[in-house]
Amino acid sequence: MSEPWDPAGFKDRVDTLLAGFLAAEAEQLLAIDDVLHPLAEQLRSAAAHGKRLRAAFCYWGWRAARQPDSDALVRAAASMELVHAAAIVHDDLIDDSPLRHNRPTAHIALQTALVGRPQARAAARSLAMLVGDHLMALAGQLFTTSGLPAAYLARARPMWADLARELIAGECLEILATGTQPDADVSLKIVRYKTAKYTVEQPLLIGALLAGATPRLRAGLSAYGLPLGEAFQLRDDLLGLFGEPERTGKAGLDDIRTHRPTALLATAWQTALPAQRERLAGVLGRRDLTDAHLRDVRELLTALKAPEQVENMIASRVREAVSRLNELPMSPPARRALTDLARSATDRHH
Repeated sequence: MSEPWDPAGFKDRVDTLLAGFLAAEAEQLLAIDDVLHPLAEQLRSAAAHGKRLRAAFCYWGWRAARQPDSDALVRAAASMELVHAAAIVHDDLIDDSPLRHNRPTAHIALQTALVGRPQARAAARSLAMLVGDHLMALAGQLFTTSGLPAAYLARARPMWADLARELIAGECLEILATGTQPDADVSLKIVRYKTAKYTVEQPLLIGALLAGATPRLRAGLSAYGLPLGEAFQLRDDLLGLFGEPERTGKAGLDDIRTHRPTALLATAWQTALPAQRERLAGVLGRRDLTDAHLRDVRELLTALKAPEQVENMIASRVREAVSRLNELPMSPPARRALTDLARSATDRHH
């Protein structure tokens, strides 16, 4: 139980596992009909990127309960990355985002298979929606065929239902709030349900439940996971507008163009004077934005100290999360790993 945490080695394990699993599933699709090749390619590439944070949190939820390393557990933990892959496909579709990891998003890439077809754009969006649905189903398949005992899996099954319900609720809350006047309370609720829970808290709890963790440990992991998950998404909000697209892999104006209810924009709106609100309202939701608009919005938000306020929100949540670890009965390696993960999840550039 005293071996050092090797994030790169863990990532390699998860990468290899997911690549093999999705390649096999792609072959199953092609066995049905070769015309499904574009969808098979989207499956193969769906989980090709990422730091594997969700899998890592699931793994350390298990290890925090003093269970040993296990290939079956890593397989179960990797299913968290397929949940994320499904959420990305759906999220990009909802937001009509053109880029992810500097590559065309699924609904954009699938248009190439439909060139010359009537209503190719609508058909590509429908295909992407089905790819996302299939990835969510595959997450459940990978989890249930992980090789862990059925009794272990049964302990975690209710948390899977919570994860799916709350992730969908968060997406729906964001859709319903998009285009409305920015509201900090609404934005933070979306942060919690759309991202924070399924990124940190629920993977941790699924790992802990699989391991048979005590209620005390599970409560402590939840108290660590929820503020950390919120800090993760708040960092994402900042990077979405102030990050370098070459590093983030996303279009820098997406949040402004779609008038998305981010906490960053809500914070700026809350502190803005009427003339500044008018200036911000003049760009929110516009489809013809340029780099000049991006510079203008960045300048305005910086003047309002919105990035600074969000940085403070991130720092306070990370401190709260890490402080919770000191109260929990877990091994020193688990405590060190979860402390390191708190930093790497929130101190990032993409």
